[in-house]
Amino acid sequence: MIITDFSAICNLGDNICEIFQNATNGKLRNFSINSPLPEIKNEKYNIRCNQILLHCVNQIKNSINDLIQKYGKNRIGIVIATANTGIDEFLDTNNPEHSKISNPAEFLEDYLGCNNFYASVSTACSSGIKAFSTAEKLLENGVCDAVIAGGCDGMSRLPLAGFASLEVLIKERSNPMSKNRHGMNIGEGGAIFLLEKDGQGVKILSTGETSDAYHASTPNPTGTEAANAIKIALKKANLKPEDIDYINLHGTGTLANDLMEANAIFQVFGDKVPTSSTKPLTGHCLGAAASIEIALCCQMLKNNPQNLLLPHIFDGEYDDELPKIKLVQKGEKTDKLQHIMCNAFGFGGTNAVIIIGK
Repeated sequence: MIITDFSAICNLGDNICEIFQNATNGKLRNFSINSPLPEIKNEKYNIRCNQILLHCVNQIKNSINDLIQKYGKNRIGIVIATANTGIDEFLDTNNPEHSKISNPAEFLEDYLGCNNFYASVSTACSSGIKAFSTAEKLLENGVCDAVIAGGCDGMSRLPLAGFASLEVLIKERSNPMSKNRHGMNIGEGGAIFLLEKDGQGVKILSTGETSDAYHASTPNPTGTEAANAIKIALKKANLKPEDIDYINLHGTGTLANDLMEANAIFQVFGDKVPTSSTKPLTGHCLGAAASIEIALCCQMLKNNPQNLLLPHIFDGEYDDELPKIKLVQKGEKTDKLQHIMCNAFGFGGTNAVIIIGK
């Protein structure tokens, strides 16, 4: 499966080039999108996450038109990850259409005039990678010849209140893997990807999925099933741990997540592979988080002649109670950048890993 084109928006910029530049520079901004978003004429679909999605569509509209011309509207599937959908708009308008999880995928299917499989994926914070897993099955089984996949979420009062009630939401910037960490920040954004069986672009080598069955909102601290998801992805891609050149961490900055993820990474890779969390830069964009992070990693592979790595922004005081993993310093480069792994772990113990490559 090939990513033939992609686009993104978040607090760091309204296109992937700007986002990547600000991320590699470690630029700190507030976590809301500052760019104006397009209005949607159909009231049923005029919610913030769809406006974010439409912005991403407009950035690569020519490529989407080419995709439609190549395969036809009946052969293109749509899979969109989301968590919030339009819950704020529903609370304000009492329009049940706004809060339907299927709304973003239905909107894009209607907007593009496609007529094949469409679905939204909502598995908490692992949604963005699960969307790729679903797209992979659609292509492998001949349901579609191409898939538009991605994720979108807007800032929403409900998850803000929910995370605050769990006492993991903080006002200062998150501090993943630090001994001083104590919470996370919420962000917003989106990214979409054009997926084909063949073509020129970034390769999707594999996905790996497991479930903890441990706790509704707390991951298993041992990281066993997260590590198993990594091992599944490596096996499917026919790669060894030493073949991975960079890992984008889920890295929320909460006590429980960082403990679990550090354990999982160390079990498989030790301290040999450069890793970083980009959530101190973008915030945790929930259903869109992994999509934005995959877009950053695609840009790292495709348009990064210096082989810059995404930096791990924290206070530098690593938690010695965690197994030691290798964190990327600001400005750090690598000699080889061929294979990248992204992690996403969500409530309910849902674990998802994706490996992409040149």
